[in-house]
Amino acid sequence: MAYRKQFTGGISFAALGIALAVSLPAVAQAQDAAATAADQAAPEAPAEEQGIVVTGFRQSLQNSVNLKKVQVGIAEAFSAEDIGKLPDVSIAETLGRLPGLAVQRIDGRAQSLSVRGLGPDYSTSLLNGREVVSSGDNRAVEYDQYPSELIDQGVVYKTPYAGLIGQGLAGTVDLRTIRPLSKKKRIVALSARAEINEGGSLNPDVRGYGYRATGTYVDQFADDTLGLALGLSYQSSPSQVERFRAWGYPGDAGYTVLGGMKPFAKSVLLDRIGAFGTLEWQPSSEWNSSLDVFYADYKEKQPQRGIEFPLNPGWGAGTTITSHSSGSFPDSVTFKGVQPVVRNDFDRKDTTTFAAGWNTKYENDDVILTADIAYSKSDRRLQQIESYSGLSYAANAAAPSDTVIATRSGNGFPFSFTNQINYGDTNLIQLTDPRGWGGNIVQAGFINDTRTKDELWSGKLEAVGKIESGFIDRLVAGVSYADRTKSRDITQNFLSLKGPSAYVAQGATTRLPIPQDALLGTVDALSFLGIGPQVAYDPFVLLNNGTYIKTSVESSSLPFPGDWTVKEKVYTGYARADLKSMVGSMELTGNIGVQVVFTDQSSNGFNSPGGVGSVKTPVSDGDNYSHVLPSLSLNLALNDQMKLRFGAARTLARPRMDQLNASQNASISNSPLLPLNTIFSGSGGNPRLRPYLSDGVDLSYEWYFGGEGYFSLASYYKKLNDFVNPNASVTRDFAYLVPSLNAAQQAAFLATGSNTVGFVSGPDNTAKGHIYGFEASLALPFRSVIPALEGFGVQTSVSYTSSELTITDRQTGNSFTATVPGLSKWVVNSTVYFEKSGFEARVSHRYRSSYLAEFIGISASRDFRQTFPESIFDAQIGYRFGENSSLNGLSLTVQALNLTDEPFINYADNDKTHVIDYERYGRTYLLGVSYRF
Repeated sequence: MAYRKQFTGGISFAALGIALAVSLPAVAQAQDAAATAADQAAPEAPAEEQGIVVTGFRQSLQNSVNLKKVQVGIAEAFSAEDIGKLPDVSIAETLGRLPGLAVQRIDGRAQSLSVRGLGPDYSTSLLNGREVVSSGDNRAVEYDQYPSELIDQGVVYKTPYAGLIGQGLAGTVDLRTIRPLSKKKRIVALSARAEINEGGSLNPDVRGYGYRATGTYVDQFADDTLGLALGLSYQSSPSQVERFRAWGYPGDAGYTVLGGMKPFAKSVLLDRIGAFGTLEWQPSSEWNSSLDVFYADYKEKQPQRGIEFPLNPGWGAGTTITSHSSGSFPDSVTFKGVQPVVRNDFDRKDTTTFAAGWNTKYENDDVILTADIAYSKSDRRLQQIESYSGLSYAANAAAPSDTVIATRSGNGFPFSFTNQINYGDTNLIQLTDPRGWGGNIVQAGFINDTRTKDELWSGKLEAVGKIESGFIDRLVAGVSYADRTKSRDITQNFLSLKGPSAYVAQGATTRLPIPQDALLGTVDALSFLGIGPQVAYDPFVLLNNGTYIKTSVESSSLPFPGDWTVKEKVYTGYARADLKSMVGSMELTGNIGVQVVFTDQSSNGFNSPGGVGSVKTPVSDGDNYSHVLPSLSLNLALNDQMKLRFGAARTLARPRMDQLNASQNASISNSPLLPLNTIFSGSGGNPRLRPYLSDGVDLSYEWYFGGEGYFSLASYYKKLNDFVNPNASVTRDFAYLVPSLNAAQQAAFLATGSNTVGFVSGPDNTAKGHIYGFEASLALPFRSVIPALEGFGVQTSVSYTSSELTITDRQTGNSFTATVPGLSKWVVNSTVYFEKSGFEARVSHRYRSSYLAEFIGISASRDFRQTFPESIFDAQIGYRFGENSSLNGLSLTVQALNLTDEPFINYADNDKTHVIDYERYGRTYLLGVSYRF
């Protein structure tokens, strides 16, 4: 298959580079010997500096290599090419090119990060060394919040050390803004980029082109004792998604059919303004104080239009299958009597993020004292509106219907379709509840309105004693405190049509024409599947002009939504000895230390059985506990260029915030349920969840050469304990429901001996397992092998990861195995570049094998599915005017993203022919200009 060829090509490319690296020591030794012989034969002459000055991507690579080299433990690093310019268009893409890291695309943009095969739940993100809040329901940072132009460099710590606060199970990502006094001179940088989506926009309310602009100012004052850095970035960036989504693949009369589908043409417009400021003061060599401020305002709108087709007769679609081709999975099936739902959905997300921190350090010959105080806050409102229209109310059999032929496709989207109805005809297609989903309520739409707030205060004090004698170089002790509160408030409503009532029995309006002020015309939203045009309208206009009336979900059979608040207070104390000694002629450095972490966590929420007349009962719960986290890092300098690193540590990652919530939904049976002999059951969160724990060892060999060149081999093993199983069963007391029991339930309750304890489906620490892997990475400037190839180079890495979790079901006692979510066994990242005399060109490729991906499900819930492998190519060319030009400081760049239009595909039933989501994003082109003076 195609993805296998791409994978093989990626591996072969990386293997070729690594093979070259293996031969480099001999080449380098030969060059050194030749240079020595030449020096001995030549007459004495004044020494001249023959250093090679690099700029742009090569400078970024060289800075990254130097940053990686000086780390105490095993780490990866990146650096901006220039002030306000990272090598990629987003922070997530930059991180995703580092060895052992991979990204998941969401709406065509790299957003969530996996470190060493562990998904976003298991790593932590810092900004200037401080933990920051997240805008989602979880802890994982959405990297779209952080404009890449405002980030100067970053480090991904794969092994921790005592003193690294907020360390993650898989790794810790530290994003860093500019330190103005380190730049030594005034810098003013301006940049702008225009971007366009291939094929324009899929929807009339989002354009197909965008732009971004950035300004950065850095200066020093008062004899270089006061520094100021300011940055401002604005981005308006569209993306387009052609999405096929299947309901599933049931069996019908002995063969497999498409049970139904919900395809969409989705447009996404991201509008974001970001700003940072750093004021740094160093009145003397002993004192340094800095104040950092970061702000981002992130707005996103996502209109999506499509048609939901119930197809399988066995699922109550009301259709008949009139013909099909032969085989267990027919290539063609004809469905008659199809009553679809025409969808005009719209999501709006508004997010603001603020972070501020103050750091003061005093240092003399004997001691270093540091104090740090930080605050960060995020506020997000997510409105998700679904709007339905169709041929009739409640799939009236006497109304018009469609005939749909589904044909399995041999290439691209898994199916193509033909149909007969014109879904752009507003005389035929009207606002209604086409499938009768609301029951006794006319459900012509649905809205989720979710507000998420996250607030974090933190402080840290640290003292370093400079011993510099014997094996111990320094002694370090510190304490930190973090106080975090995160809340989620979700309101869910049916959208019914204006009239006397939302209830059918009370004369509800069941069908209305689409108002003219909401109409946007027709769109060929689903032409990529062969389906004709459909009507397009703005559902928010219907909400604002009174066409829709809101009906509380609390009056339906749906459960109450999950409102919750989670609070955490974390106290950390740590001690560390920094080591420095000699082993023969080799220098040995490192550290040994321990963190003691005490956590006090609690959650507030609601208990409710749901249904008409139900009352929410407030509930609170929580726990407190402590962990001891030892760590050891050793670095042996084999020579000036080669290092052998070893690390061993216990690390933890805190459970998801949405899993810690105390809210639960309950159900009451009219007969006892086994094995607990109870009538009560439910689902919800678990405020007593403990963190994931890992005991790990790491070993790495690193060789640095040629400025921007390095070669490394690494291996690691992590034993996983207290791993969270999101679908476990825990016991809860349902005594609060006893007063509300009816006669039948009361009789069943007495038959159980008045047992109020029942199982709640939710998360628990009932899984354990392991993860191990190998990484090989190479940054090779070709001049290190052939001097004539000055300017050419390659950066590549290959990572292999394997995992196994053992999960125990508390109800049955049975165990089963699974892999860690977000884990790809193989990840390959490569970039081939050329940079010389101002000209820049590079092609980048990233590959990741299949993994279990996370998605947003119904009512903002969480869902997982297995993906197909991905192989993505990007390219960039540019020119940088030099000092001898009147345009010195000007740079021009052209970029092309997703060159091969790689789709994102996931599937169900462990069968790759049962595709659930097939998303195609198209190519994006960018034209940029920057000027530095």
